[in-house]
Amino acid sequence: MADIVKPVPIPDGDSMYFWERCNEGKLVVQHCADCGRHVYYPRAYCPRCMSGELEWVECLGRGTVYSYTVAYRPSGPAFADDCPYVVALIDLAEGVRMMSNIVNAKLEDIHCDMQVEVVFKEVGEVKLPMFQPIGIRF
Repeated sequence: MADIVKPVPIPDGDSMYFWERCNEGKLVVQHCADCGRHVYYPRAYCPRCMSGELEWVECLGRGTVYSYTVAYRPSGPAFADDCPYVVALIDLAEGVRMMSNIVNAKLEDIHCDMQVEVVFKEVGEVKLPMFQPIGIRF
């Protein structure tokens, strides 16, 4: 039986820069030069003012857990060894909300409003942004 491979993002024209920076260990979001709003997920136009004047800016890499859930059953065979795992909505300091995983934390310690920082986990040839409680060092 062949090894089960986890699915990874497939960058497109809007998200290529985002994934290239992730592979360098940098978290970036877009910033609208016209209205000043930060934008996530990567796209061609600002969802607030419809401007195409979006530029990439590096994030502080810190945020707050808005909400989360714990997956006790894998979403597919590739995730069986990860269970249980945490899927969370993270409010980044830049004012955007990102869905990701919380890692390097005990399940009982995870809570809404928890302060987190980005870490990058290599999955195949891609580094995925995930979050851990602030102050964890490995």
